[in-house]
Amino acid sequence: MAIYPHSPSRRAALIGSGALFAWSQIPRLARAAGRDPRMLVIVLRGGLDGLGAVAPVGDPDWVALRGDHALLRDGKTPALALDSFFALNPAMPNLHRLYGARQACIVHATATPYRDRSHFDGQDVLESGMSRPGAVDTGWLNRALVALESAGRVNPGGSRAFGVGAVTPLVVRGKAPVMSWVPQRLLPASSDTQARLLDLYRHTDERLAVALEARMRLAEMGGAGSTDDPAADNPSLALQGIARIRAYFAEAAGTAARFLAKPDGPRIGAMGFVGWDTHINEGAASGQLANLLGALDGALAAIEVNMGEAWRDTVVAVITEFGRTARINGTEGTDHGTGTVAFLAGGAIRGGRVIADWPGLKTAQLHEGRDLNATTDLRAVLKGLLKDHLRVEERVLAGSVFPDSADVTPTAGLVA
Repeated sequence: MAIYPHSPSRRAALIGSGALFAWSQIPRLARAAGRDPRMLVIVLRGGLDGLGAVAPVGDPDWVALRGDHALLRDGKTPALALDSFFALNPAMPNLHRLYGARQACIVHATATPYRDRSHFDGQDVLESGMSRPGAVDTGWLNRALVALESAGRVNPGGSRAFGVGAVTPLVVRGKAPVMSWVPQRLLPASSDTQARLLDLYRHTDERLAVALEARMRLAEMGGAGSTDDPAADNPSLALQGIARIRAYFAEAAGTAARFLAKPDGPRIGAMGFVGWDTHINEGAASGQLANLLGALDGALAAIEVNMGEAWRDTVVAVITEFGRTARINGTEGTDHGTGTVAFLAGGAIRGGRVIADWPGLKTAQLHEGRDLNATTDLRAVLKGLLKDHLRVEERVLAGSVFPDSADVTPTAGLVA
């Protein structure tokens, strides 16, 4: 394993495919209570369409809002019923099984305090735990571990950390040492992502733009694949791209679980999956979003299998920087929005429910007339997990882990 620095540039953050980092020690208080908790945070980079992932089929305005794109329990590809109001995207049967076994729950209409629509700033707020971007260069998960260390419950000097990829995400940047593991499979960037990077670099780094453009032309000449929407000219190549995504997600998540499951291994970690910026041809029951959700569902299955007996003490939190627009755009996709969903899974989760203060889908009820309104602060959810699962003190959560959140009460009852 190689050790990488903790302060990558924006350029490195754009190029990096995601990372996982974990610490081997756990709070002594938890062990004293006969628990051996594990926690894995998965960041979906790009902004998840929460309405496409978990459809409010009981809302009277749902079908009018999304039209033919609206997931339905009795649709051509039926959505998976969660309760009388919500249904899960059919690409996630494993999560649906965990939900039925009360080992998964969903938080809907949630978001960080961020209300603009920049990926960079949104991810900064999500991972730093601050109320505004650019405030600090450390992440809330790292600061939570530092707080536990200062209370004499964690010994970072004797810990081991590991990561998937060569770029350290902000959520785990801080004082703890970080080591990285690079999977055998790496996903190529989609043509849409490459085009956005090229446009950015033409304005900020002309030399890098020239190099990237040359690399893109070389890839086109060589027939390199991409992670684009599978509604492509060549169905065979599209299927190969879907298989690569699924294999990468499963390998990365499965490796994380194997490390977390070891008796002397890590206990806390974070990783990221890119590709959720679905501006074009998003799809719902089929298409780009369904393929990504299916890959995520496979990753959750890989975590459960590889955790073994340790699954009963595990919490997996799947979060994203913001949601997407409530309506479908002119290119059959969705644009940057606000409210979204968070998935919570694991044997330690008190599941079988959708947690939501539903805001409604009428135009007057949407944020700025375009986005699902966020009625649950995501920090409340994360604070609840850290408080009840890892035993981080509430005063520490409000003081150093999530500053400016004294008025955000930790969500109670998330952990069994």
